[in-house]
Amino acid sequence: MNQPLAGYAPAPVTARMENHGNHMLKVAMQTGNDLLARVGSMVAYEGFIQYEPNPPAVRQIARDWITGEGAPLMKCSGDGLLYLADYGADVVVINLNGDGISVNATNLLAFDAHLTWGVERVKGLAKFAGQGLWNTKISGQGWVALTSRGKPIVVDCGGGEDETYVDPDALVAWSPNLKVKGKRSFKAQSLIGRGSGEAYQMAFSGQGIVVVQPSEDSTDRLRFRG
Repeated sequence: MNQPLAGYAPAPVTARMENHGNHMLKVAMQTGNDLLARVGSMVAYEGFIQYEPNPPAVRQIARDWITGEGAPLMKCSGDGLLYLADYGADVVVINLNGDGISVNATNLLAFDAHLTWGVERVKGLAKFAGQGLWNTKISGQGWVALTSRGKPIVVDCGGGEDETYVDPDALVAWSPNLKVKGKRSFKAQSLIGRGSGEAYQMAFSGQGIVVVQPSEDSTDRLRFRG
């Protein structure tokens, strides 16, 4: 291999999911250990890997995702190495050890198919959102990959009395055991968010983390649904 290009070759496999650089995910695939990934996220693979877009198990769980749409997921199965990406976004790999994570749908890249997952209403926000907000909760023992528009910050809420406030357009994921509530602020609207009208933040408290991206991409954020 040309010496300058050799530095871009994938490193030996050491885990089920690993980063290849900041913007690509490498997954070690094995028969019987299927993966659910965002449709269209496959950029390359080695070996024998098959894809099934929107499989029956996904359609059944995702009926409540949003009216008239299914979850944009595909089942990946087989043996080899699978490489995933999402338009150059940073990739964040999480190894769940019996705990869980609540994720914005647009930031969900891939996760082990055996994990428990579903679409749930975010409690404490209905009076602010009108009809409520929906998010994807994943839990169990296994791997999850998220995307972030830029290098994210992981805020440890610490279990103290102080709340952590986040612009919903910059929110990626959070620990599902955190308490969540909405806050409106007219005075802060010139500082938070890119839209017009009153400012709206999500307040988190308790023991857990919040993942925030350095981008206020308001396209298809938290799911609104009645």
